Amino acid sequence: MNQSQTPLFDAMSAFYKNEPISLHVPGHKNGRVFSEKGQALYSPVLGIDATELNGLDDLHAPEGAILEAEQLLADLYGVKKSHFLVNGSTVGNMAMILAACREGDKVLVQRNCHKSILHGLMLANVQPIFLRPVFYEEWGVAGGIAPELIAEALRVHPDAKAIVLTYPNYYGLGEDMGEMVKLAHQRGIPVLVDEAHGAHFQLGDPFPDTALKAGADAVVHSAHKTLPAMTMGSYLHLHSAYIDADQVSFYLQMLQSSSPSYPIMGSLDLSRAYLASFTPDDKKELNRKIGEFRGGLDALPSIKVMEAPKGTFCDPLKVVIQSKNGLSGFELQRLCEAKGIFAELADPNNLLLILPLLKMGAEFPFHEIIENINNATIGRTGKSMPIQMDSRHAGKSMTGLEMPYSLMKQRKPKSVEFRKSIGKVSAEMVIPYPPGIPLIMSGEMITAEHVSSLKGLLSLGARFHGGSSLANGELFVYESGQSG
Repeated sequence: MNQSQTPLFDAMSAFYKNEPISLHVPGHKNGRVFSEKGQALYSPVLGIDATELNGLDDLHAPEGAILEAEQLLADLYGVKKSHFLVNGSTVGNMAMILAACREGDKVLVQRNCHKSILHGLMLANVQPIFLRPVFYEEWGVAGGIAPELIAEALRVHPDAKAIVLTYPNYYGLGEDMGEMVKLAHQRGIPVLVDEAHGAHFQLGDPFPDTALKAGADAVVHSAHKTLPAMTMGSYLHLHSAYIDADQVSFYLQMLQSSSPSYPIMGSLDLSRAYLASFTPDDKKELNRKIGEFRGGLDALPSIKVMEAPKGTFCDPLKVVIQSKNGLSGFELQRLCEAKGIFAELADPNNLLLILPLLKMGAEFPFHEIIENINNATIGRTGKSMPIQMDSRHAGKSMTGLEMPYSLMKQRKPKSVEFRKSIGKVSAEMVIPYPPGIPLIMSGEMITAEHVSSLKGLLSLGARFHGGSSLANGELFVYESGQSG
């Protein structure tokens, strides 16, 4: 197929140029009715913020431009079927789980997954078996699942119906998935992969292989994370008879807006064409610039640039730095933001920078970034903290929930002090965000290690999703025998 084509964007552009008179939704009428205060910023995009009109197709029943755009996407990634997503990778993760699993199914799940995976498991009302990831001590972060653990989990739980993995992790670290997919397929079960940060892996070297190349059955990509797409723009790819494509379409209609954003969809069409147009020379030049940038940062007296642990890869677009002077990642973040440098995330040890997917001739202020980070950190010191394995990654290699999802619906939560929550079942997810990986899951037993890690993160200024009473020093729990 001709990957330079952009059928959906072209249809939107033609619609805009015709200067149509709107007697339909949305209420801004192609930008004619809008707050004067916001006109300057919003005006360029309002003319294409349309609805399902003749010529613009319908995301939930595509027959024209959207169908053509999704077919081009599937062709680029070499899969049977691809979908545009306008509610982020969240909706793709939920849809693939709901399509692949039935109520009560046992599902093997990577423990350090995104909260949207857990929400999908809850909606499907399955029985998750969480698998402990490997832990990289120098980084202080969890990685993927060892193939040996997958093999052991399938031996212990031969009735498992699916495996849900995250690849790569938020920091760009990953391991070869080929053996894991092979083990699953030997049992006749699908591998569902949240590859949110790997939409650009299709380019190949110097980038890692995509999970699709390893044979994964359903893969979700957050196009907006590393491709030039608008926020919430994502892709879902299906490439297996293990996944019912009609069921996926059904759940996407159920979970996504019935009024999808055309600006987001148009950006997904353009992003696919942008990715397809990348040349070997583009990759070579980008790799050179990234190498120079990493070298410039590593030469700073206060900064250490992290290298991929042995046996793993690290996505070149992800640059993780640590302080040489005892500053936490959160302190590094605050200092850099004061100099106008806004990173993707901070954790107790690291600051994560996500670089752009640049083509030859495109400019980015790499030298200015290095200079500003140097000015922000030079001479600054903090209290060095040892990197410790926290409760998310220690303990048993395979764990289930203390209370099933179906029972949680019948129980009434109660807030208790942190110290009194130990030994009780959590009634909420407590999620440092970013990266969106739960510290405490709904339905699992709260341990002293959970509470210790939580207090440490709070003291460092981490932000959370969930944990509505954290500011009061409380957690919501289910008490034994309590019903709603």
